[in-house]
Amino acid sequence: MKLYCYIFAFNIMLFSTQPFVLAQDFNKGLAAYKAGDYDSALEEWNPLAEMGNASAQYKLGYMYKTGKGVPLDYGGAVRWYHLAAIQGNASAQSNLGFMYKTGKGVPQDFLQAYMWYEIANISGHKDAEKWLHNLSRKMIPANIEKAQKMATECIGKAYKNCGW
Repeated sequence: MKLYCYIFAFNIMLFSTQPFVLAQDFNKGLAAYKAGDYDSALEEWNPLAEMGNASAQYKLGYMYKTGKGVPLDYGGAVRWYHLAAIQGNASAQSNLGFMYKTGKGVPQDFLQAYMWYEIANISGHKDAEKWLHNLSRKMIPANIEKAQKMATECIGKAYKNCGW
């Protein structure tokens, strides 16, 4: 019985410090990225992104979109942006909108672009309203309404099956 108590106490100590360790590793990656050490940033962020850290997923998306530290890969950028966006990362949502608007990494799709920009706008991204306005000039009103409905449904479903 005493052994189980020690094991239980050890697990509590181990897992109670995990968020701190994850934040520390993310910040180490951020410092490395800002210093231009993209290999170290990738080394810190990749495991975090694989574990579901939305900030790390967004940063990896940006690295793949710009080719910093990794080969330029728009499909990879879309993958990471999508994983971060469905967790509510407003920057990932707007960048995903950009990828659909421009057709980088995905087929060009103004409905999907507008949907993700609308979601980013609802999430409070400061530039999303401007991007919605610019994109709306390329769309007919019926498609804008459809994209707005898609955004509402996506949010209502807690981002399940949105955009894929």
